[in-house]
Amino acid sequence: MENLFRLVDQEQDLFQRKWTLVNGPVIVGAGPSGLATAACLREQGVPFVVLERAECIASLWQKRTYDRLKLHLPKQFCQLPKLPFPEEFPEYPTKRQFIEYLESYAKHFDINPKFNECVQSARYDETSGFWRVKTTVVSNSNSNMSTEFEYICRWLVVATGENAERVVPDIDGLADFGGQVIHACDYKSGENFKGQNVLVVGCGNSGMEVSLDLCNHNASPSMVVRSSVHVLPREVFGRSTFELAVLMLKWLPLWLVDKLLLVLAWLVLGNIEKYGLKRPLMGPLQLKNKQGKTPVLDIGALDKIRSGGINVVPGIKRFSRAQVELLNGQVLDIDSVVLATGYRSNVPSWLQESEFFSKNGFPKAPFPHAWKGNAGLYAVGFTRRGLSGASSDAMRIAQDIGKVWKQETKQQKRRTIACHRRCISQF
Repeated sequence: MENLFRLVDQEQDLFQRKWTLVNGPVIVGAGPSGLATAACLREQGVPFVVLERAECIASLWQKRTYDRLKLHLPKQFCQLPKLPFPEEFPEYPTKRQFIEYLESYAKHFDINPKFNECVQSARYDETSGFWRVKTTVVSNSNSNMSTEFEYICRWLVVATGENAERVVPDIDGLADFGGQVIHACDYKSGENFKGQNVLVVGCGNSGMEVSLDLCNHNASPSMVVRSSVHVLPREVFGRSTFELAVLMLKWLPLWLVDKLLLVLAWLVLGNIEKYGLKRPLMGPLQLKNKQGKTPVLDIGALDKIRSGGINVVPGIKRFSRAQVELLNGQVLDIDSVVLATGYRSNVPSWLQESEFFSKNGFPKAPFPHAWKGNAGLYAVGFTRRGLSGASSDAMRIAQDIGKVWKQETKQQKRRTIACHRRCISQF
């Protein structure tokens, strides 16, 4: 019996439970999407709480990106609502500059997330009409001390984004490889790979840029291209390709813009299929809209492929000790592997809801209707349209919540005044 009481006391010490009622929405995620929503709510005068599992804002940018990263699109398409980039920033800001911008953005709008709070579950309580969001936070001073919080709120904004968790494919023999295997989110620089034969699995923007960085640091990268890929020049005749596409879409149908982009790509880049980069049958913009596959914007990798600095290889059959066998039967000796295999949403792991979000962690409704669900549920940053799409979502969400908030605030004031007048009349 004494041991039982001691065990209960220990559990109470190690795991404390608290709850709080939030007078406004709870925003899950303090990345660009969450910050944009919070800023727009601040402008509407609506209070909020931002929950972030990491100890900093924009943890994806701060902790899971390589050093040479720059924004692939011009800054005017990447700035968040209500506050543009500083004028002195270049057209394509660096990783450090973008983080500085986000930090100044949070400070400007007085956004103070609750860090180190990992959401374990969120469900809508139909009886009370409120969302119940449970989090766990581990004390920094005592790693054995964890506290469970429960936030009760009327509105829930999911801002964890499209890239919350890394995707690590199950490849035959990879466990027996013996060399270093990392995901692209853990890759920082090619400095540590100098002189190595490195297999880069994946040919998206990350795979291309990691391969380029390895090549620039005197490594020998082989890039696995398992399927077709659209490669477009980042600029055409001194103008951003993305900017040209946006302008053309104002006047032309999407299928025609796709054809014009491919003509421009051929004029600038030439025939890339002879280097093992086969283009999909679907156009780049249509493919992005339907499947979420972003075209690669070339920033120098294609020149390295042409010169032989980056070796393009087909899909993988299996790994063995210090080697990889490809689908064409070729065997390569390799020292390290970088998995540029992308990311996925983690929403299904914590959100107990199936009406609005699908099993892949994205809203079921297509753009532009993917920002609002039922019972006060919202999603920001799941449009597959980058930071401009997240900004658009954030403004819609803030306006929608703000409209209800202002109406109810006015009604509350009227009730308070009426009650005050009744009290005076009694005396």
